[in-house]
Order: sequence, then C-alpha cells, then structure tokens
Amino acid sequence: MHDYVMHFFSYFGSHIDSMELKNDTQISEFLLLGFSEEPELEPFLFGLFLSMYLVTILGNLLIILAVSSDSHLHTPMYFFLANLSFVDNCFTSTTVPKMLVNIQTQRKVITYDSCIMQMYFFILFASLDNFLLTVMAYDRFVAICHPLHYTVIMNPRLCGLLVLMSWIMSILHSLLQTLMLLRLSFCTEVEIPHFFCELNQMIQLACSDTFLNSMVMYFSAMLLAGAPLAWILYSYSKIVSSILGISSAQGKYKAFSTCVSHLSVVSLFYCTSLGVYLSSAATQSSHASAVASVMYTVVTPMVNPFIYSLRNKDINGALNVFFRAAIKVPFFTSSCACRLNA
Repeated sequence: MHDYVMHFFSYFGSHIDSMELKNDTQISEFLLLGFSEEPELEPFLFGLFLSMYLVTILGNLLIILAVSSDSHLHTPMYFFLANLSFVDNCFTSTTVPKMLVNIQTQRKVITYDSCIMQMYFFILFASLDNFLLTVMAYDRFVAICHPLHYTVIMNPRLCGLLVLMSWIMSILHSLLQTLMLLRLSFCTEVEIPHFFCELNQMIQLACSDTFLNSMVMYFSAMLLAGAPLAWILYSYSKIVSSILGISSAQGKYKAFSTCVSHLSVVSLFYCTSLGVYLSSAATQSSHASAVASVMYTVVTPMVNPFIYSLRNKDINGALNVFFRAAIKVPFFTSSCACRLNA
C-alpha cells in the first residue's frame, strides 16, 4: 500500500514540472528532533506517551464497540461519534508510534517518503476531525431546533452522505498540501524541530520559493477551519436560543445535556489547535510549538472517550452489557465442557 501511494505522489510530482513546480530535492531523510536531547528524560517520555497512546486506542475502541454492539445506539449522534473515535485512533497513530520508536531506538531519522506519508495522513485525519465535529454540531442543531423532523432530516442516507463528503474533502485537502510540498527543494538543513513531519515546519526547511505553499496553507486553513467553526458557532447560537425558549427547567437541562459532550470536545479541539499556532507565533520557538502540539495530537484524542462516556448513561449501559456478555461466554463454554466431560 505504501509503495502504491508513493508511486501515486511521484507520478503527479513528475507532471507538475510542466507547471514549473518541480521537486528537485536531493535529500533522502530528515531528523525529527523531538522534545528533549537529554537521554535521562527519554525513559520517562517513552512511558508517558506509550501509556497515553494505549489509553487513547482502548478508549476509542470501547466507544466503537459500544455503539456497534447496542442497537439502541444506532442513531445519527452515535454513528458520528463512532466515526470520530475511529478517526481519533488513526490521527494519533500517524505520529505517536514513530515517536515511540525514535525514543526507544534513540534514532531520530525518518526517510523522505515516510515523512511525506506521515504528513499526508496527519492532514487527512486532522481535517476529518474538523469536519466530523461540524457534522455533529449540525446533528445537535436539528435535534434541538427541529425535534419533530429530526428522524426525517437525519435519515441514514444523509448521515452516510455527510461522512462520505467529509472523507472526500479531507482527502482532496491533504492531497493538495502534499503535492504542493513535493514541488519544494530541500538542501542541507534536514533537522525538523518537532516530533512529526508538520507541514509548516517542512515549508520552513525548504530552500526554494515557498510563497505559493504558504498562501495555499493559510488560505485552506482559513477556509476549511474557519467555515466549519463559523457553522458550529451559528448552530450553537440557534441551540441556545431554542433552549432558552423551553419553559420548564427540566426540559432546558435535558436539551442542554445532549450538547455538553460535543461542546466540550469542540472547545478542546479548537482551543488547543489555536493555542499551538498562537504560542508558536508569539514565542518563535519550535520547541514550544512541539510541546504545545501534544495537546491536540495526543491529549485531545485521549480525552474524547472520557468526555463522551463519563456522564453518558447510554454508552455506559452498552459497555456494561458488552462486558457482561464477554464474561458470560467463556464461563458458559467452560461449563458446557465440564458437563460433557462428566
């Protein structure tokens, strides 16, 4: 699969030459500097990020299992949540495993092809996170502002179409950024002051003209992050207006409680992402940017399952049923075997 994707990128990269966008890089690998150059800190960092990664994978897998195993959770809201959990696992897996390998082997090298692949999938899943959170905001908007038409509007066909469009737009965005990077030349500076191949850091390392890359990067960020955020803010302004129109306090609490988890995840995702770029712009420190990036690349995907399951009776109930069934099956099997032997 890796060879096919890289052949795809190489094919398009060779044809960009006709547009005077040629990738004439002479290097074959980069150095990911990571967080610290002090060897005594590496065992601590390895244990910390390994535990965070395992918690992230396990937590999101449990959300997916709960939604898929309980027919009561086969609703648009939980369908989008299961997709978000899957994307969060993929998002984390694009960066953390390579970082763990680098820490363990004390070898910070990443090949040019692997770096391009990592950046492609990182942009893909980051964009998907963004679009899925927007789709989930639309789902809450319809559920609270148009409750009588919810099942008609949020039908399975529309839900599937929204997820499909999220994938298509994310793939096209990631492909555009990757192809734009392939036109750049890299000379002698091959050290990336980060723990993964981040687009902005890669552009800064290039020794050819990066004006067009910077323009595309900032324009796409404004369009593909600003527009979804504007829609989310609009949706919640309508949601708040509808909730305030409910006469009973119990009704207000019930309506608002269905949005708390999503609102918390949206706030965490956008605040940490915005904080990374604001902090890097203010301090001009790549090391500070790398540390801040941990918040939205590692911490946010890890915290999301806890936010959605902490006070969610449906998720907790589905997980209880799932684990009880998982425990009973081996017990039932062993009981039958004992009776047959007797």
